Amino acid sequence: MKTETKATHLYKTRIDLPEAARMKSIDLLNTTLAACLDMYTQAKQAHWNVKGKDFYQVHLLFDDLATTLFEPIDILAERITALGGIAHGTARTAAQLSIIPEYPDTSKMSETDHLTAIADRLAAFAKHIRQGIEKAGSWDDQVTNDIYVQIGREVDKKLWFIEAHLQD
Repeated sequence: MKTETKATHLYKTRIDLPEAARMKSIDLLNTTLAACLDMYTQAKQAHWNVKGKDFYQVHLLFDDLATTLFEPIDILAERITALGGIAHGTARTAAQLSIIPEYPDTSKMSETDHLTAIADRLAAFAKHIRQGIEKAGSWDDQVTNDIYVQIGREVDKKLWFIEAHLQD
């Protein structure tokens, strides 16, 4: 169940963005932080539980994806706090705020099922990142925009790698 965490308190900062823009960026970044944490754990879930004829390659692919998703977590949280906000990065908060669908029951999933589930969730995350690029740019928060561009570049690349395994 997705709930919202709205920035209600800002710490003082000399970052010269208007307060309204900072609050919007903080809210967006917290949603992204939750989704990134959730995607990371779902990639690990697939990594641990995948079975199939290409097990080793797909196992490594999911682990590489998890590493890629883990890297921006600290960047997102630190940007939130730099803007004067509070980063909401616990597993419980991530579960509440994430825009990513829950991972299916792994007990009946084939290798292709895992690839499809990850591709679907990664595509939703990539869409959210592209929306973040647009929103941060419209608020003239170019630093946050740049963070989204960097994440988007890597997420689209990993989605391409996953989708390549699903094509005939």
